[in-house]
Amino acid sequence: MGVPLIQQVTVARYLLGKKLAGVKRYPLVLMLEPLFQCNLACAGCGKIDYEKDILQQRVSVEKALAAAAECGAPMVSIPGGEPLIHKEMPQIVAGLVKMKKFVYLCTNAILLKKHINDYTPSPYLTMSIHLDGLEKRHDESVCMDGVFVKAVEAIKMCVERGFRVTINCTLFSGEPPEEIADFFDYAMTLGVEGITVSPGYSYQHAPRQDVFLGRTSSKQLFRDVFRIGRARKSNWKFNQSPMFLDFIAGNQAYQCEPWGTVTYNVFGWQKPCYLLVDEGHVSTYKELMETTQWENYGVGKNPKCDNCMAHCGFEGTAVNDTFANPLKAARVALFGPDIDGPMAPDLPILYGNRSDAAAVRIPVSAITKKAKPAAEKA
Repeated sequence: MGVPLIQQVTVARYLLGKKLAGVKRYPLVLMLEPLFQCNLACAGCGKIDYEKDILQQRVSVEKALAAAAECGAPMVSIPGGEPLIHKEMPQIVAGLVKMKKFVYLCTNAILLKKHINDYTPSPYLTMSIHLDGLEKRHDESVCMDGVFVKAVEAIKMCVERGFRVTINCTLFSGEPPEEIADFFDYAMTLGVEGITVSPGYSYQHAPRQDVFLGRTSSKQLFRDVFRIGRARKSNWKFNQSPMFLDFIAGNQAYQCEPWGTVTYNVFGWQKPCYLLVDEGHVSTYKELMETTQWENYGVGKNPKCDNCMAHCGFEGTAVNDTFANPLKAARVALFGPDIDGPMAPDLPILYGNRSDAAAVRIPVSAITKKAKPAAEKA
């Protein structure tokens, strides 16, 4: 597990305090989206499908720090868009570090060399650099040649300067397990703290829908990758809980806890999570927690959620399971996920009826991007 002890202890103390206080829903991570604008147009991204005036909007330093204080999450992930485009990003990061939040600054690294002197190494700051595989695979994923080389150069530069560095990896369809294992092996040679890995979520507004994995395909892919890693005796470190890895290998029937990763962006607090971008926004964290109909979201509860196994949705569930079942979690941490036994059953479909279930079994590759109505464009 590639997470420093200081972060593990801080997060554990936070979780224990919430549980002792009887708090039912609380965030583990704040997803702070300071802008949607990006210098790439990745095939699987649903975050840049906005009109020009929205892409030019920014979350201010004051609002960013206020959101972090308001929700109280111990960790803050800063995705986008591309955060380094934001001219006040150094001030936002410095403010969050001063608050002793564990910050993951997510970047495609194209601008990192230019801006690296704006940041200071800290136990509370991690450069989370996007890599979806080795050179050919990654450059295809981001739809631009040469990005892999720049990202690797940025990783080496950050490691040499003493920054905490992780690799943020999303896996899509058509990736051979051997190539993924080769990539994980290569990543470990770069001196990074760990890899954050997740199956891609099928954004409704993504330019391509044929790149996304279904749940069964995701589980089998991760089992195949872990099997190769064991055969090679690879020493892969992941910047996430062992129980989440057990989940994506098909051994846990977890339900999403969307309140575990709350999102604040240029529109305010996004309902219900980072991935569902069309469910509305509210102005305060309190309103988000009290007015969101949480029972309407999750696997089997909402068709939009049924193919999701994303890290931001299920890591909180995995961490809570670790607290509730420490012996089970210790066993997985020591021996790794089971890759040969039967998979945990899928959660039941609770919306509609069984005769309607075929509607959610349409393969993701058959989904097309929904055009915006004329009135909405206006």
